[in-house]
Amino acid sequence: MKSKWVWAILIAAAAAAVFGGTVLATPPAGFTSATLAKAQLDELKIKGQSNADHWKVKLKTKGLSDLYVQSNVWSVGGSSGWHTHPGPSLITVTAGAVTVYEGDDPSCTPHVYSASGTNSFVDVGGGDVHLVRNEGTVEARAVVVQFVPTGATRRIDAPAPGNCPF
Repeated sequence: MKSKWVWAILIAAAAAAVFGGTVLATPPAGFTSATLAKAQLDELKIKGQSNADHWKVKLKTKGLSDLYVQSNVWSVGGSSGWHTHPGPSLITVTAGAVTVYEGDDPSCTPHVYSASGTNSFVDVGGGDVHLVRNEGTVEARAVVVQFVPTGATRRIDAPAPGNCPF
């Protein structure tokens, strides 16, 4: 009899976690993302080096990876919603401007990227919760290159972290 109660409590807790995660997530609004290309890559062992500038690059994966090329569009006032990705994303703003907010920044500092200024940023992924908004007066667009473990969900919605008023 005791084990039935334990199972009932575990099932109820799991259901609450799933329901709560769905209810608390902040879905996108005025935002669309379309996959332009997807490829599966073998393990990566990329090394680079430039002696003149001491520039280096190293990208190493274990197992297969999915590579995505995304086209993201924000209408005026649009938002990606709070979310994360399992791997890194390289973002280039091609039109308008976007403002990025990080979930772990207690001061909710805005970081603005625009097609006519600083137009790129990196999302390190791996649980880095963030939100991207169009706070400008024209549509914003970006091209994104993402690396994720093969079969992983490319985007994971997250609840608002409570550090920003939106």
